Amino acid sequence: AAMTDPSRSAAVARALLDAGSGTLRPDDPVTFKSGLRSPVYVDNRRIIFQPAPWRTVVEAFVAELPATDVVIAGVESAGIPHSRALAFSAGRPSVFVSKADKEHGLTRRIEGGDVDGHRTILVEDMVTTGGSSLSAVEALREAGADVRDCFAIITYGFAEALEAFAAAEVALTTLTTFETVVAEALGRGTIDEREARLVRSWLADPRAWDDR
Repeated sequence: AAMTDPSRSAAVARALLDAGSGTLRPDDPVTFKSGLRSPVYVDNRRIIFQPAPWRTVVEAFVAELPATDVVIAGVESAGIPHSRALAFSAGRPSVFVSKADKEHGLTRRIEGGDVDGHRTILVEDMVTTGGSSLSAVEALREAGADVRDCFAIITYGFAEALEAFAAAEVALTTLTTFETVVAEALGRGTIDEREARLVRSWLADPRAWDDR
């Protein structure tokens, strides 16, 4: 995944920590639905409750936009607040993509406007496996959109996700990285060097991670 410039990356990492959405808990790991244990947990839904951190995130997204006209698309549901705020701030048209075809109304997955023939950028809050993002990309392409990019606040960096984006010919750009979040947390004393090593060991190989 490509990353924004270092100063913006650090600012977004601080925003995640300020909002409590980027949590490092090496001595109290969480267990994902898949059964994978992790000393890292992200809840970007917390950002929208705090205007100052959210403004930092939205402004970082705006800085990544190309100069050409694009449609901003958000994935149901966590990606939509960020995509709408980005589109409003940048003065670009916006749509959202449902997770599945609706069984009522016009049964469309894409709501808000016609993307046929328009270059479209998908916005996500967080990329884990990439499945929901690439499903949205497929829906947009089926509707005629030209989708080459996905913007996300952060990603766990799982190899299968990066491989899936590459196979779909979608460039993934993240506003910050977990390494940057770790560095910022160390700098403010939220974690110590031992805890940072535990988090970094998980990031290097999540499936082989051992917190003992």
